[in-house]
Amino acid sequence: MAVDGNESTSGGAGSAGGPHDLLINILGASFSITAGEDPKYLNEVMDQYRLAVTNTQGISGMKDPLKIAILTGFLLCDEINKVKMQIEDEQAEAAKALKRTQNLVLHLDTVIKKSTPQP
Repeated sequence: MAVDGNESTSGGAGSAGGPHDLLINILGASFSITAGEDPKYLNEVMDQYRLAVTNTQGISGMKDPLKIAILTGFLLCDEINKVKMQIEDEQAEAAKALKRTQNLVLHLDTVIKKSTPQP
């Protein structure tokens, strides 16, 4: 993503898959970014950030836009790290389950070979 300090934007320049502009107007700051993402996706991310900012304002009671933005970024990073840890835990559990399954298959294979008459 490229950041442009302009106060306005063309609001959707670029072809499908090409660069798109997104006007960010939040907490009294206004600027545009250009990204190679789908405009619908960019708007979803912007909506998610606006909601995060609103939640931060509600739980913190802060009024200073810079502090709200910083705290929102910190809280979002915290959430990302918690999701990463959850994924890592789930991957570790899946690896353990796979190992148990492989051991069970090997055991069953051994039992089948022992119980099958040899010619």
